[in-house]
Amino acid sequence: MGSPVRIGALVPLTRPGWVEAGQHLLAGLELAVHDVNAAGGLLGRPLELVVRDTAADPQRAAAAVAELDRLGVAALAGEYHSVVARAAAAKADAFGLPFLCSSAVLDVLTEQPTEWIARIAPAQSHGWQIYAGFLLSAGHSRIAVAAEPSVYWAAGTRILRDYLTPRGGTVIELDMHALTPTAACDELVDNRATALLLLVGHPEPAVSLVKSVRRDQRLAEIMIGAPAGQPEFAEWATLLGDDSAAIPFLRYLPERLSPLGARIETVLRERLTQAPSFVAFEGYDTIAVLADTLRSHGADRARIAESWPRVAVEGTRGPIQFSRIPGLKTWQWAWPPIQVVDRDPADPHRFRILHTG
Repeated sequence: MGSPVRIGALVPLTRPGWVEAGQHLLAGLELAVHDVNAAGGLLGRPLELVVRDTAADPQRAAAAVAELDRLGVAALAGEYHSVVARAAAAKADAFGLPFLCSSAVLDVLTEQPTEWIARIAPAQSHGWQIYAGFLLSAGHSRIAVAAEPSVYWAAGTRILRDYLTPRGGTVIELDMHALTPTAACDELVDNRATALLLLVGHPEPAVSLVKSVRRDQRLAEIMIGAPAGQPEFAEWATLLGDDSAAIPFLRYLPERLSPLGARIETVLRERLTQAPSFVAFEGYDTIAVLADTLRSHGADRARIAESWPRVAVEGTRGPIQFSRIPGLKTWQWAWPPIQVVDRDPADPHRFRILHTG
């Protein structure tokens, strides 16, 4: 084979990054690279992944993009944390470096419209509106959000309020920067909330908050929800046991995997020694798209970016194409499949599909 075509991969692999999410994302990226090379590479050239740990740090991510640019990568892939992806996208846009974002959902990844950035994950507004519709259909109109200060959580709260308020819902904000889990329970009782959404970090304060609510007899009927997907990963069930169940969250998988998706699921399960999350599939699909683009258009950065609107790739979760969506400033797969699921109280290691978008 000839000299490798290099793709930079941004992944959170150390704290305070969500390490388990990063491991799943990297497993998907690496498996796709393996499959490309096993099939002969890119016109006789192997694909090589150059991995950098972002540790959920926007400045570290921006520095990694600058380094990868100097190393001459053809494109960037990955990142899980939205605020980190936003910093990486701004830098990639400035360098003229194509970036296919795998997992970050924050609507606005760049301040100005850009041709250089595309995204596999759904936009936050799309997924969270589906989640808000699920809440209303389940009979919840007084919804408390336990939130920490961040652009991502603030955007989530705004999306929920904009959707729920015109439809008769009420959103009650609990500032978890100021409240202890016990004090938050008192607020839930005082505000007669029927649902509590965890717009907070994992494992803390999310785990402590769930434990406090589950042990408060006054809140026996309240539904806990986690639109950002904290219960998706095995660590959630390990830390919370039976308390991990019946907490609906957003997951970006179809009800039934295609033959390709089923094959990839089997291999990912072996690599991860656990069921792969949707984040692993996002990683695989990212490389599948980039490999197809590189095969068709070569490793020239400008030609890769120009190809986003012509992408037509069969991914693990359905056909992937990019378009321009009003309000978004990057190219977007519209849309990946979206489910609201929870862990089954009868078996917290099994998921139940509650709603599809």
